[in-house]
Amino acid sequence: MDYLVIGAGPAGLQLGHFLQRAGRDHVVLEAEDAPGSYFRTFPRHRKLISINKPHTGWADPELNLRMDWNSLLSDDPDLRFTRYTEEYFPSADLLVDYFADYAAKTGVQVEYGTRVTSIDRDTEFRVTTDVGRTYSAKRVIVATGLARPYVPAVPGIETTESYNDVSVDPRDFTDQRVLILGKGNSAFETADNLVANAALIHVLGPESLRFAWRTHFSGDLRAVNNNFLDTYQLKSQNLVLDATVEKIELRDAEYHVTLRYSRRPKTVTLVYDRAITCTGFRMDTGIFTDRVRPRLTMNDRFAELTQAWESTTVPGLYFAGTLTQVLDRRKFTSSVLHGFRYGVRALHHVLEQRYEGTAWPGEDLPADPDVVAGAILARVNRSSGLWNQFGFLADVLVLNEDGTSRLLEEVPAGLALAERPGRRFVTITLEYGSGYPEIDPFDVTAGRAWEDDPATESLYMHPVLRRYVDGELVETRHLPEDVANDWTGEADYRAPVREMVAVR
Repeated sequence: MDYLVIGAGPAGLQLGHFLQRAGRDHVVLEAEDAPGSYFRTFPRHRKLISINKPHTGWADPELNLRMDWNSLLSDDPDLRFTRYTEEYFPSADLLVDYFADYAAKTGVQVEYGTRVTSIDRDTEFRVTTDVGRTYSAKRVIVATGLARPYVPAVPGIETTESYNDVSVDPRDFTDQRVLILGKGNSAFETADNLVANAALIHVLGPESLRFAWRTHFSGDLRAVNNNFLDTYQLKSQNLVLDATVEKIELRDAEYHVTLRYSRRPKTVTLVYDRAITCTGFRMDTGIFTDRVRPRLTMNDRFAELTQAWESTTVPGLYFAGTLTQVLDRRKFTSSVLHGFRYGVRALHHVLEQRYEGTAWPGEDLPADPDVVAGAILARVNRSSGLWNQFGFLADVLVLNEDGTSRLLEEVPAGLALAERPGRRFVTITLEYGSGYPEIDPFDVTAGRAWEDDPATESLYMHPVLRRYVDGELVETRHLPEDVANDWTGEADYRAPVREMVAVR
């Protein structure tokens, strides 16, 4: 076959849908008996941190996707997660139901109960499963998510409990001293669940807290999980410790934890009744034989990828979904569904362009700068892909010598720079100002005075155009932010865009 997709989570379902719609020879393999099985367990306390907003005041379904972080892409209006509940932070159980409905209604070709045990290759990839069947494929796309816990190399950490299977009943922690290792959403979700019952809770990690509202990375600590911080700052027996754990010793049912403070040169040993590791996840590398084992990066948690989501060391081995966040780690949104659904669509365009001879989707435009400016502004004012994959996906205007142009939709900006779609081209992105996360967005004095250049100083989301000649950046133009995200006015938007695209 041409394409074999491993994993029927949201990324695998999304890619399977695109492959099926294009009529490509493919199959999706899933180890469990239903799609999206990860969300049967995670998040452990069942509240999603991906927003669900059915009431936007807009009738345009494309605009509505900007505020819908749980739906997969399709042409079926009934396959929007917003139809399942009005809860802003809904239960993960509903997401499991949604994925099952999506798979059934789109007819994605999934073989369930088929766990991949080995990926090898000679002339083609050979994918072996636990039921004894071997599949041959020209290309393999791994969409398994971060399937294994990431455990730092700390002596004694194996004696701790794991976020993956620790009890979620707060009564099991009554009057106990609890240490939580990690400072992400899983750590604070766990801590928040225990504040009424535990005697004390310490949340520990070596680095400062990163707040999503400040970094614009939705995987950083979300407000919905940070109630615990009140109990810390208002002295309710709880602490957030900035420290590195040097060793953990389990003695007589107590955890003796030696740690070194990050803020001062001091080592102490603290004693707890329970210790829970909430340090994140990594990809499962056990399915790769030595011949197709991809080069790893970021503490061996991810495969090293090209800008086209292909392994840098194994041609034809691609990755989809949260595994692709290695290209924009902690900067953009490839780690979460409302970001990688567009990344998967772009990956499908890559596959279509490379192997099926299909041109990247776009619009041919006449030699009229006003028409071109109107097309660009129409896209930035409506596209959910540019909005949700801010800074990562770009519309690319290829400038032809005869004055005409072609506007390519939602190309990874890094891929455009790597492959250069033309001698002269302009990238169009939506971006936050360059000052974050250092600048506090709630500080009204942040940034320089706007009198110098209002567009350059925009801290909130705004359009950015960059012009390239022979791969070299020759001009950058920021358009000013707007409180209603309405980038249509003549003086601030249409005129500067028209001026920029007129240059050849």
